[in-house]
This record gives sequence, structure tokens and C-alpha cells, in this order.
Amino acid sequence: MKILMVLTSHDELGNTGKKTGFWLEEFAAPYFVFKDAGAEVVLASPAGGQPPLDPKSDLPEFQTAMTARFKSDAAAQQALANTVKLAGIDQQDFDTVFYPGGHGPLWDLAESADSIQLIESFERAGKPIGFVCHAPGALRHVKAASGAPLIQGKQVTGFTNSEEAAVELTDVVPFLIEDEFIKLGAHYQKGADWAPFVVEDGKLITGQNPASSEDVAKALLLQLAAQQP
Repeated sequence: MKILMVLTSHDELGNTGKKTGFWLEEFAAPYFVFKDAGAEVVLASPAGGQPPLDPKSDLPEFQTAMTARFKSDAAAQQALANTVKLAGIDQQDFDTVFYPGGHGPLWDLAESADSIQLIESFERAGKPIGFVCHAPGALRHVKAASGAPLIQGKQVTGFTNSEEAAVELTDVVPFLIEDEFIKLGAHYQKGADWAPFVVEDGKLITGQNPASSEDVAKALLLQLAAQQP
């Protein structure tokens, strides 16, 4: 079992002068869920190398057992510091792909031709694909084989407008996932703010917020297990 994880390379939080990137829990929890299941995990990002960590995700109040495990795992830290370039990735080499969030993906992965093509190739191949929190924003320009938006008519979730308002970034982000998904014709779903909430529609698995990251990873593994002969 070989799993691709795609992280952001974007570190500027709009025009605030503050930094952003990927959210630590949303990387660490799925990474160890996959590793504990015996998967080979490959990490990629648009720029390659060390992806930027959202500094807020490293604050004490956002630490979990999985983030603590990451900080004590030299091999995991080494893997993260050496992500491969997204442009060189071939979907055929992997069983599934998972996108951790953080605000960064709204700027780079949502607009990346390499990312869009990669997601489309996984979808066309009938492989499960997972996204959590802000990473579902990477689906913004992804098309189905028909040319319609991939998420049109699909049940999906992602960071809510109320969660974005709570972190006071409504006017900073390039788009609001909830609004954008509804505009694209998706059946946007949401649970309580900050509580785990995962939606599966066929092979597409989305999670609402950081608390949903481990459950999205587990859902991906269940789909892979169901595909085994």
C-alpha cells in the first residue's frame, strides 16, 4: 500500500504580513494512521523540500498525542523536510492521495495545474482521494470527465464560514470553502464547529476541520481495504 500526501508550499497569510502553511495536526495524525497501517508514505509539495508550518498550529493549545509523536520521530521529521516536487508525481505509483489542510492550500494547491491534474488522474483511475479542513479548497478547479466541476452534485465538507469567522480570516482568505462549494453546485454539508465531521461520496472523502483529519485518513484506509481482492 503506497499513499501520497500533498502539502502546501505557501507561507504568506494574504496581505496580513503573517505566516501560514500546513496545519501540524492535519499532517501528523493521518501520517501516523497510514504508517501504523503499514503503508509506504510519500510526501510531496509544489516547491519540494520543507513545507511551511502554520506557526499557530504549533501553539500549545493545538498539540495532540499525534503532534507529540511527530516531534519525537526523527524519521518523520526527515521525511517532511524532504518532500518531493509535485510536478514529478505519477498517480499510477500510488493507491490513494491525502491532502492535509492549513490555510496555505487556498493559495497554491487550489490554483496549481499540477495538483488539479493529479487529483483528476486519481479520480479517473477510481482511486479514493481525501482532503481535510482547508485542503478541500484544492478541488476548486478540478473537473470531472464531463468537464463539469468534480464536486458538482457531490456531498462534500470543508472548513465552514463560521469557523473561518472564528479565526478572523474571512476577509483574508482568497475564497471561503463553504461559499465556493455551494456556488460550484456541491451538496455542502457541515457539522458542529471544531467537532469531527467527515463526508464520503463514492471515492471522495472530505473532513471539515483539524479534528476530522484522523477520521478522513481512517476512511481512506477502509476504502483501500474494501478494494482488495
